[in-house]
Amino acid sequence: MSCPACDAPVVAFATPAALREHAPAAESAICSVCLRTVAASEAGMADAPAPENADFSAIHESFPTGEGGVAFALALGKLDSLALERAAIEELCEAAERAGVDVRLALERLAEVDELDPPFDIGRRSQQLASFR
Repeated sequence: MSCPACDAPVVAFATPAALREHAPAAESAICSVCLRTVAASEAGMADAPAPENADFSAIHESFPTGEGGVAFALALGKLDSLALERAAIEELCEAAERAGVDVRLALERLAEVDELDPPFDIGRRSQQLASFR
């Protein structure tokens, strides 16, 4: 039940069918520290809860919930490869927004969390995403 990259705890979630092409697996997980996404099985998780039951607050209390949270989590997992994953990131951000997530605000809030250590600068990525639209 830990991230294969940094050994921090993960949050597992079932990936809705509409988002599966952008997920590492039907049951995925996001690291609570480095924000990488992996198949839940790679993180030692036997099963993953439905999106509405995933506890994204383990990452931060402001993290979006439900299907919007899943789309946002999957987008975060791709932000270290912005150039290569641009189309997927845009689709995932749009899915998150359709589910009621303010992606820019969510990124800004995460940028202020000292405990997070992703392989990218969250604040800078937020600015870059804004320029996509």
